[in-house]
Amino acid sequence: MSKMNLLQVALSLEQEIVDVRRHLHQYPELGFQEFITSAYVAEQLERLGLEVQRGVAGTGVVALLETGRPGPCIAVRADMDALPLQERTGLPYASRHEGAMHACGHDGHMAMALGAARMLTGLKRELIGTVKFIFQPAEEMLGGARHMIDAGVLDSPRVDGIIGLHLWPDLPTGCFGVKAGTIMASMDHVDITIHGRSGHGAAPHQGVDAIIAAAHVLTALQVLISRESDPADAVVLSMGTIHGGSIPNIIADEVEIRGTVRAVNSAARERMRIRVTELAQAVAAGMNARADVRYEFGYPPTVNDGQWISFAEEALRELYGQEAIHRLAHAQMTSEDMAYYMEHIPGAFLLVGTGGAGKGRFPLHHPELAVDEQSLIYGAAYLAQFVRNYLRDKN
Repeated sequence: MSKMNLLQVALSLEQEIVDVRRHLHQYPELGFQEFITSAYVAEQLERLGLEVQRGVAGTGVVALLETGRPGPCIAVRADMDALPLQERTGLPYASRHEGAMHACGHDGHMAMALGAARMLTGLKRELIGTVKFIFQPAEEMLGGARHMIDAGVLDSPRVDGIIGLHLWPDLPTGCFGVKAGTIMASMDHVDITIHGRSGHGAAPHQGVDAIIAAAHVLTALQVLISRESDPADAVVLSMGTIHGGSIPNIIADEVEIRGTVRAVNSAARERMRIRVTELAQAVAAGMNARADVRYEFGYPPTVNDGQWISFAEEALRELYGQEAIHRLAHAQMTSEDMAYYMEHIPGAFLLVGTGGAGKGRFPLHHPELAVDEQSLIYGAAYLAQFVRNYLRDKN
């Protein structure tokens, strides 16, 4: 095939790829509950004649494209879960599942990967080695990638490297966000329970107000960002929930605060783990209260392999030209469980611009998010191009 043929093939499949995405968009399912989704994905892969394994790590799907010629194995990864969000787009193919929406683009990720599988199946005679398609559950907060790894998806055959894409409304359609090294931050979880002593609202001096103590803890924690963090180190601390008290005239004896901490390097990550605990306990003690802190490391930073990113840029230039490459100046503070795969094997994780005209006006995780579906064609063609190049150049 000529250099431009994969884009031409993707364009010929445009309606099919869009239809797949719209179908998946209508039936969103939350993490580890992707039963309808995974069955649909498996059926699409089986129609291509691929060897398909269902029920991996619960609801995951793995498919093998075997060329029959010994060579490396490259994995293409897509995530399948949706968010617990009520859709407000008003689109004719909007979510039919109450309280669930594909607001992070995972429906598009699946459509791009399935489109690439369709194209690569047609290129089977050109390829040497194996393509492993990994459709994983539960990327949102639940770490489905780790469960897939534990289930052996990087073995039998052993995967040499992995490629993944994420739709990105902040970039224009036709543009790919690329960064060697850390492209996305870690995400850790912090739960703080402030224990005070209940009392009558008319006699606050007889109790220990857990709400007042919690307010001081919340304010103090931001000092860790503004005064203790190196401005050159990106760190974000966001406390997303606070619950406490029962009725207005009783001094609250307990308040629970929950949030996340994000960082782009291990030193900052470890420092935050120590200082969040120290500061919360010290401030609470100063208010005659007590703070119990549970701090759990979650997703690690997503780190692109330098050689794989160079290879990724070559494939972009070959398919779309230099103008399609947008080198990111810094890591995104969002996090991704793609990071778990890339702790084991080298890989490339790129952002696919989906901010076309009239699109991308809302960010990811927004109930009115609507992606430019043309971006799916660019992404599917690119996945196929990357894999074809890899299985050509590595042999």
